[in-house]
Amino acid sequence: MTRRLLDDRGAVTAEFAVALPAVIIVLALGVGVLGSAAATVRLQHAATEAARLLGRGETDALAGIAETGGTASVERHDGLVCVAAVAPVPVGPPLPAITARACALDGGR
Repeated sequence: MTRRLLDDRGAVTAEFAVALPAVIIVLALGVGVLGSAAATVRLQHAATEAARLLGRGETDALAGIAETGGTASVERHDGLVCVAAVAPVPVGPPLPAITARACALDGGR
């Protein structure tokens, strides 16, 4: 049997080799976005809990934010205690840091 000059052998392999990096990039971005969303929810919950605990006068209120790998700042004004937290995204490609802010009544002072 003779081979034709314009044979299609290897075309699928070449197309797969070209498409595979694009698929990997899309999957990595998807994992990063989902990881960022989950971390944002955890950080917002920790900031809300810290603001409530600080409003009640608790001393170790920022421990939940430290568990998420973030840092926090506390402001007290007009009868409110506000917690602003910043944390890096734990998984996926390098994405901007996530932030959360929560306020509660300052009744502990």
